[in-house]
Amino acid sequence: MLLKKLYFNLPVLIFFVVFFTSCKPKTKVEKNISADALIAADEKFSELSQQQGMKKAFIEYIDDEGILLRPNHPPIIGADAIDFLSQVNDSSFSLTWQPGGGEIAESGDMGFTYGIYNLEIKDTVLKGTYVSIWKKQKDGKWKFVLDSGNEGIGKPANGHPDTIGSQ
Repeated sequence: MLLKKLYFNLPVLIFFVVFFTSCKPKTKVEKNISADALIAADEKFSELSQQQGMKKAFIEYIDDEGILLRPNHPPIIGADAIDFLSQVNDSSFSLTWQPGGGEIAESGDMGFTYGIYNLEIKDTVLKGTYVSIWKKQKDGKWKFVLDSGNEGIGKPANGHPDTIGSQ
């Protein structure tokens, strides 16, 4: 009888042995993925905004399906986002930012940056925080797929509370 039980349970036993030995924890493959290239892209994005205007910079760095999150506005997506940016008159202000950090996914094709922006309007500097989510393009360049800013870090030089916010 014992031999008969063993014979019928042998397939179950083999299954569990194979299953548990194949499910051993895999060692994590360390990938040397640095966020330096992504942070450098964000810095170049800011430099372009300073040199040629916010509109040109944003149109240059937004992905075709990019999303803008702006105060008091539903998400602006893809072609609508590009159209929204095209209508911006950026001749009366300057927008720059400094990345505070960022990370890239293990896959190497997505990442995020965050930091502090400065919006200069005449003699007033408004500061806020931002986050951008980036996607690596087929040509190796980074473009943002989502951009959002939050107004209000302290008070600007004129003493009035911050009232405008976007990266």
